[in-house]
Amino acid sequence: MQHSAVAQPMASKNEMPLAERILSQTSKSAQRPCMLVLADGAVFYGRACGARGEAVGEICFNTSLEGYLEVLTDPSYAGQIITMTYPQIGNYGVNLEDVQSGTPALRGMVVHDMCRTPSNWRSDMSLPEFLESRGIVAIEGIDTRALTRHIRDYGAQQAIISTEDLDIASLKAKVDAAPSIVGVNLARTVSCPVEHSFGTCDLPQSQAFAVADPAEGRFRVVAYDCGVKHSILQGLVRAGCELTVVPWDTPAEKVLAKNPDGVFLSNGPGDPDAVEETYAQVRELIGKVPIFGICLGHQMVSLACGGQMEKLKFGHRGGNQPVMNLVSGRVEITAQNHGFGLVFPSLGALVPEESGGVAEHPADGDLRFWSERHIAPVVMNERFGRIRLTHVNLNDGTCEGIQLLDQPCFCVQYHPEASPGPTDAHYLFTAFTRLMAGDSDYLNIDISKDRLAGWKFGGEVTNA
Repeated sequence: MQHSAVAQPMASKNEMPLAERILSQTSKSAQRPCMLVLADGAVFYGRACGARGEAVGEICFNTSLEGYLEVLTDPSYAGQIITMTYPQIGNYGVNLEDVQSGTPALRGMVVHDMCRTPSNWRSDMSLPEFLESRGIVAIEGIDTRALTRHIRDYGAQQAIISTEDLDIASLKAKVDAAPSIVGVNLARTVSCPVEHSFGTCDLPQSQAFAVADPAEGRFRVVAYDCGVKHSILQGLVRAGCELTVVPWDTPAEKVLAKNPDGVFLSNGPGDPDAVEETYAQVRELIGKVPIFGICLGHQMVSLACGGQMEKLKFGHRGGNQPVMNLVSGRVEITAQNHGFGLVFPSLGALVPEESGGVAEHPADGDLRFWSERHIAPVVMNERFGRIRLTHVNLNDGTCEGIQLLDQPCFCVQYHPEASPGPTDAHYLFTAFTRLMAGDSDYLNIDISKDRLAGWKFGGEVTNA
């Protein structure tokens, strides 16, 4: 089927020669036609702005206003086609020291308008050049507002971008034959193959003009790489951690043998239920070493505790997601990228005396029930004792963070390192160091002060 939001073809055959002549006098030049077809039959016509070929994956959208390079090189996008909602993408080009992984894992990219003539002193190349050099198929010239609304209405689904096949029926058949990402372990495809160290020598020099020198390395941390972003590792190093990065399925006993001060569980792509080898190790690690998890790492902790996951209709992706920290009462604007989430009540029954006297979970599952009352509820978990809900998404009331009260472990569903995104959640790196140092109130931090930690402003350095 085709929906009312579907874009129309760019021009008739009789008009194409004139259009090509006009384009040849602009920065766009002559471009190849391209098509985007969704599993539900929606069709969008546009122009190619990346590599030639076809890309099949789950279509999603990201609402960030900047940071497109960090987005498209985030390993968490493995198996997906990214739609950028901001209208023009590529205007400040590409700086290769800002990439988040060695090889982009996404399937394709969708934008409204692609800039081919960037203007920025740090730019190494244009975004179209980067896409072509990395073999990433991309489409521009479509109504990304209509596409985003379509995804919000009908949900995330498989889609295809093609510069080679422009037949709707043929493309629809290819989409129908494409497997879902549900049940697929994508973390294994983006994790590091072997153990390696990551330290101050790995920090990008081109960012030194804005970021302060790292803190002294006081904590030895083992980081599970389930598709970790480089900037997450950089954030840990800047907070004073000496890192040993290990593959996604590294046995718990091998990690414990290193006698670390803490274990970090990284972000990563896809269905968390399919990454059993990781959360099985986390189950063995909880209670034996301080643990901090983000994104997929949060889901690994949740699954280790026996929690249940749900696939969100269209997920959270972007640098403007509001989250309340129920411990401090502060609201932070966060960067997120995930399509699955924890069903908080699945962790256990409420403990009324530690949940404001409330004995039953909200019937509709909306956790804003707790943010409205400024209560951080506690459940009794069969495996690890008391677990507290610490963070709630204020857009849809989903779980954004938990804390194990009887074990040294906490985790959040979002990214704290501001690449891309705001700096509000930087305090989570500080919280991890406080947890490893033995501070029982490690999450109660003034984020308005900590968010400036480690940045240079007007030649001055601010510290936590």
